[in-house]
Amino acid sequence: MARYLLALFLSAACALIASSALAQQKKTAGEWVSLFNGKNLEGWTPKFSGHEPGVNYLNTFRVENGVIKVSYDGYKQFGGKFGHLFYKDRFSHYDVRLEYRFLGEQARGAPGWAIRNSGLMFHSQAPHSMRKNQDFPVSIEFQFLGGPAKGERPTGSMCSPGTNVVINNKLITQHCVNSKSKTYRGDQWVKAELQVRGSGKVKHLINGEVVMEYEQPQLDPKDQDGAVLIKAANGKLLLEQGYLALQAESHPCEFRKIEIRVLKK
Repeated sequence: MARYLLALFLSAACALIASSALAQQKKTAGEWVSLFNGKNLEGWTPKFSGHEPGVNYLNTFRVENGVIKVSYDGYKQFGGKFGHLFYKDRFSHYDVRLEYRFLGEQARGAPGWAIRNSGLMFHSQAPHSMRKNQDFPVSIEFQFLGGPAKGERPTGSMCSPGTNVVINNKLITQHCVNSKSKTYRGDQWVKAELQVRGSGKVKHLINGEVVMEYEQPQLDPKDQDGAVLIKAANGKLLLEQGYLALQAESHPCEFRKIEIRVLKK
């Protein structure tokens, strides 16, 4: 009987929390609201490959001088410790914006493709639904890339771990698609904005310019983790909502001015 009452209490508490979060989103619909308080990581949960959710491996994610900092000063080797910092609420129709920049040198032993590479994951699975050794959440990535000393490297591209999207009425199954953005070098702050309309259209903006558009974000049935989520969703592929997560992919970077504007469907 005691166990039943405890389960009933926990269920009611979870429902109350979910209802409160939904009510807060409705209350602030159409207004820009900060997701980061500038002081600590309240409302955010780290998840690193090889670790349980909530473990901030080697203090990789930290708050310094009013920014969320991704730091590798505690690492001897990267060791495949891909990390993500998840915001506590799910979103469906919204605009989200932030500023990012890359600093310093990449962690030792990290893959070459991850140099000056980070991103904002959206329509993501929950951190607690990930496998312990899963490198990336099933999600769509608004990719951030820093430019090399010479040559071009656009930022604001799209990558799709465990997912697919549609561009010009064609299903895109390749992992990443480049945007048409300019190249941004050095340690300059770059403004990134993402416009998401549920399972409909998505736009990537860099410094106010639209650099990429696509639609119908959806789970990939050929992906191991995507297939699990499809089964849990009774076969539904289209992604209508999900979590936001900042990446830690081996290169030091910073994030600030993280804001969201929730829209009505």
